Amino acid sequence: MDTAHGVAIEYERLTHVGRAYRRQRWFFVSMAAAIAVSVFIGFAPSYYLRGPSAARSLSLLVHVHGALFTAWILIFVVQASLVAARQVSAHRRLGFAAALLVVPMLVSGISVAVAAARIEPLNAADTVVGMPRLVFLVIPFTSVVLFSLLAGLGLWYRRVADVHKRFLLLATIALLPPALGRIPALAARGPAAFFGVTILFIVALVGHDYWTRGRTHPVSLWAGLVLVVSFPGRVALGYTDAWQAFAQWLTVP
Repeated sequence: MDTAHGVAIEYERLTHVGRAYRRQRWFFVSMAAAIAVSVFIGFAPSYYLRGPSAARSLSLLVHVHGALFTAWILIFVVQASLVAARQVSAHRRLGFAAALLVVPMLVSGISVAVAAARIEPLNAADTVVGMPRLVFLVIPFTSVVLFSLLAGLGLWYRRVADVHKRFLLLATIALLPPALGRIPALAARGPAAFFGVTILFIVALVGHDYWTRGRTHPVSLWAGLVLVVSFPGRVALGYTDAWQAFAQWLTVP
């Protein structure tokens, strides 16, 4: 009887672990898909759905930037799907291609943000989502910097699966504010709206951890907290004299 009871307990435990593992695998696929949809909606009018003639009016820098960031999002979706399908070898091979994107994304992201901030005239009335243009520059600037830091950590911990995938998910979430800020309904409400939607992605990750692990993973907690605190922090930074001087220096033609 004791043996049968022990077997039953072990069977129930393994069943629970198996279900949790399946939920975890497909959660990351769902998050990747939601991020991809959000990015497409945000950039559809200004980039993805522009006609051929309008697309030709964009600079080569913008097209390179768009190609790099689109490639990252698509690779992220594919990578999550490969893990969910237990194609680990293919996931690792494709991971090398993703790693090569990080530094070019950092360079192109900052370059495009600075180029956009150079639009004349730079004066108090020249605003983006209700913020002075030089203040707004802090949002895409810090987004790509945080993305690069989190992605770098994710690649560094590539052999620790739980850490690796959470860092890379949060790195990709860090790219959302510029995309969400281009959705008219969110842009009209200012940074609080598109930062708020970004926070929902972080909350989803924390909730998933509680559901599958019974506690928040340290990466989800601390890296997620860094992202959340950065949202009001970067707006406050944008209004400081130090940032204004730095931004002015960056945007001098």
